[in-house]
Amino acid sequence: FDLDRFVVGVGNEMAFRAARAVAEGNSTFNPLFVHGGCGLGKTHLLQGICRRIRLSRPEKKIRYVTGEQFTNEFIAAVRSNDLDSFRRPYRELDLLAIDDVHFLSNKTATQNEFLATFDAIGLIGSRIVLASDEHPRQIRQFHQRLVSRLLSGMVVEVQMPDVETRRQIIVRWAREKGVTFHAAAVEALAERCI
Repeated sequence: FDLDRFVVGVGNEMAFRAARAVAEGNSTFNPLFVHGGCGLGKTHLLQGICRRIRLSRPEKKIRYVTGEQFTNEFIAAVRSNDLDSFRRPYRELDLLAIDDVHFLSNKTATQNEFLATFDAIGLIGSRIVLASDEHPRQIRQFHQRLVSRLLSGMVVEVQMPDVETRRQIIVRWAREKGVTFHAAAVEALAERCI
């Protein structure tokens, strides 16, 4: 996933601009929290941020994980009684990207650990970017302190693409796959696919 390949439209322009600002080091907000339905580009944005930073500033320590990976790593560290080996790498990052952060819902110990990691990273000026299917306030059984931290940065929604954005996505996909669609086929797909 690359930010240069992200198709920008009315429903995702704000999220794209925020992602680009983080990737280019021009953001004043922290964290960036991107939310919206499945398949709308949240993962593309998070991985695009990571990719751009890796290419432009390879010395930066970056970590992209899913909420499930973070949880599993935390549980493994607790079971092996080795929390330091879990905490140290996370708390030394320049950028932490967690996709599907809503997975932490109803996991009190994991949320507490993430909150501590969030605070530690924030103290050293590192960036956090997160993606979820839901707005922070709508994630069930999320600790209020965590919701408050998530709301302290920028929260942006990725919405369903409009017809014009769907056209652009179809044309780009076809070009990248070496497929040619008749203009009427592009139009029919853009109109019917939601």
